[in-house]
Amino acid sequence: MIDVHQHLWPAEFVDRLRARPEPPYLDGWTLHTAGEAPYEVDPAAHAVDKRVALEQDAGTSLAAVSLSSPLGVEQVGDQALLDAWHDGALTLPEPFRAWASVDLLDPDVAGLEALFSKGFLGLQLPAQVLGTPSAWAGAGELLTAAERANKPILVHPGPAVPPAGEVPGWWAPVVDYTNQLQAAWWAWHAYGGRREYPNLRVCFVAAAGLAPVQHERLAARGGRLGTIDPNLYVDTSSYGPQGVDAVARVLGIDQVVHGTDRPYAGITELRQGAAATAVIRQDNPHRLLFGSAAPPGASWPAPTGTSPP
Repeated sequence: MIDVHQHLWPAEFVDRLRARPEPPYLDGWTLHTAGEAPYEVDPAAHAVDKRVALEQDAGTSLAAVSLSSPLGVEQVGDQALLDAWHDGALTLPEPFRAWASVDLLDPDVAGLEALFSKGFLGLQLPAQVLGTPSAWAGAGELLTAAERANKPILVHPGPAVPPAGEVPGWWAPVVDYTNQLQAAWWAWHAYGGRREYPNLRVCFVAAAGLAPVQHERLAARGGRLGTIDPNLYVDTSSYGPQGVDAVARVLGIDQVVHGTDRPYAGITELRQGAAATAVIRQDNPHRLLFGSAAPPGASWPAPTGTSPP
């Protein structure tokens, strides 16, 4: 089983968050961000030994961890914080591998390519910076670098917009994050992302906020989703049988990949049947990450200086 979407903070990253005087920062294990209320982080959620044991019990052969984009790290200009993430992520034991991130205030394409050469699986981009066609165009250098290196893009919610007035704790992930993902999804299509990047593999987490389910409304308003795109994926994080079945009916089962968003969510029973579940949890994630279908007993390229998981 391959999980394309998890979060695990290496010790170096935690230390750097605690050293910061302004959001995002940690006060002990209380996380402070610019757009959400303080959040009490469970230390066990980022204890590497506990997470390894959890994945071993689940039968996970590869767990792809990423920087938590809602923190806003990519947009605060703290290169030391990004370096702490990348340096720490490279030391994580099997089955963990990592997505790279970049400073979006001053993107370093050569630095990103160097991270790819070290074994990072692909590039994570925050959805809130991709919410218009022109925003996708503006990310062109990064997208080109990923396509050239045969690496995928993971579109993940970014920082929430501070709400006007008091809202429940679930507001940001249920309302703000899904709105970001839907906007980024439709912006990709309006931009003509596949025309511009014919070989770029792109995955939207959390079923793209269920944006594909709106294809009927798109058609009713004169738009067209087009044919199924074999290089465009959505992950299953935070959704169960209803949501996954709905997007699979639009995109096809081959475009749905297993992602949990652990430690904030876990594995859900999809009720898709054994064959479809195996495709979602193994074959499709392998194709997303490495660009080819996963034959029986398949392995994958390892980070520099390590052995395959």
